[in-house]
Amino acid sequence: MSKNSIPKALFDTLTSLDEPTPDCITHYLENFTMPEVFDEYKLTKEFLASYAGSQDTFNAYRKEVERFLQWAWIIAKKAVKSLDRNDIRRYIEFATDPPTEWLTDKSVSRFINHNGERIQNTEWRPFVIRIGKAQRRAGQTTEDAQYHLHDPSRRALFAGLSTFFTFLQQESYIDVNPVQLVRQKGRFLQKQQTTRVTRKLTDVQWGYTINTVEHLAHEDTQYERHLFMMSAFYLLGLRISELAETPGRIPCMGDFAPDKQSRWWFTTVGKGNKIRDIAVPDAMLSSLKRYRLSLGLPPLPARGEPTPLLNKQRGRGGLGTRQIRNLVQFCFDQAILELTRDGLNDEAQDLTVATVHWLRHTAISADVEHRPREHVRDDAGHENISITDRYIDIDRIARHESARTKSLK
Repeated sequence: MSKNSIPKALFDTLTSLDEPTPDCITHYLENFTMPEVFDEYKLTKEFLASYAGSQDTFNAYRKEVERFLQWAWIIAKKAVKSLDRNDIRRYIEFATDPPTEWLTDKSVSRFINHNGERIQNTEWRPFVIRIGKAQRRAGQTTEDAQYHLHDPSRRALFAGLSTFFTFLQQESYIDVNPVQLVRQKGRFLQKQQTTRVTRKLTDVQWGYTINTVEHLAHEDTQYERHLFMMSAFYLLGLRISELAETPGRIPCMGDFAPDKQSRWWFTTVGKGNKIRDIAVPDAMLSSLKRYRLSLGLPPLPARGEPTPLLNKQRGRGGLGTRQIRNLVQFCFDQAILELTRDGLNDEAQDLTVATVHWLRHTAISADVEHRPREHVRDDAGHENISITDRYIDIDRIARHESARTKSLK
């Protein structure tokens, strides 16, 4: 594959969509001989701008359409308006096994600042190959790792492209949606008899993690922020985006507030830019008081208090997603050391692959054992009860127990 076949980023941040197109993108688009490229780029910007109310949705659609446009223009050498359902099938096959030149093993910004202007980051690639933390420590790189497009990613691909083509239809740019014409989608999408949540911490792993962080905070107040953060993930079942600073929103102390009956709630903005209130347990309120006292603040926040929930130790504002991931990883690493010292090597090994989102799964899984499903659904921000049901293991445990006594003879 030639150097000219290596894609460059097309879309920067959500806030940049209203700004003039940077010169670097204009020059990049001029490399394509198709006259429709500039119109399709402009239409795609309008499509993405229609999701300005949700950072998560914008990020998801940006990833899908950016990959697709690059494939259409570079690989298929076609304008999007001329693609048919056979092209969609070819793209899915491409996305399942993209060439090495389109892969990277790290998430980087699409654009960077250089001499006062935004330019494309030469390290960016459309597809990120996920190399486990244990494999990375062992020296595995993109060259010898295998890219996998898992079923949830395939579903996101279909959904994102179908929504994009529907938008182009509504803008009278195309007549039909080729994604909807793809037959036998079952060839690309797996059907599961049951869906369950397995990426969560065991009781032992969570116990070691929180006990280790509590010990660190007891010894040194700089770890009080770590303890509060881990408490919030577990006791409130939050997504990382609900704790991190994002464009237009900084989670603050005032998001904790009592109602008229002195019951405390935490207000956040979740998927789909939906606001929800989460019931605050007594243990979370105690954790909040402890954290605020360590910062020299009154035990409980005032209504509307703008103090960032997870403050930066240097500078203003709250922590971003990358900073939160780093703090959580530190907590996991400390727990891994303790597990290893106590000879719990299997638990330690399994914890090496855990991510921040495992904490949400762990929290909800623990919640459904003791609370009504409807309460857990509303606190977790699930669209429907069937999603919450994935966290219930009682039926699976009973099914496994009944199978244990089966014999060969």
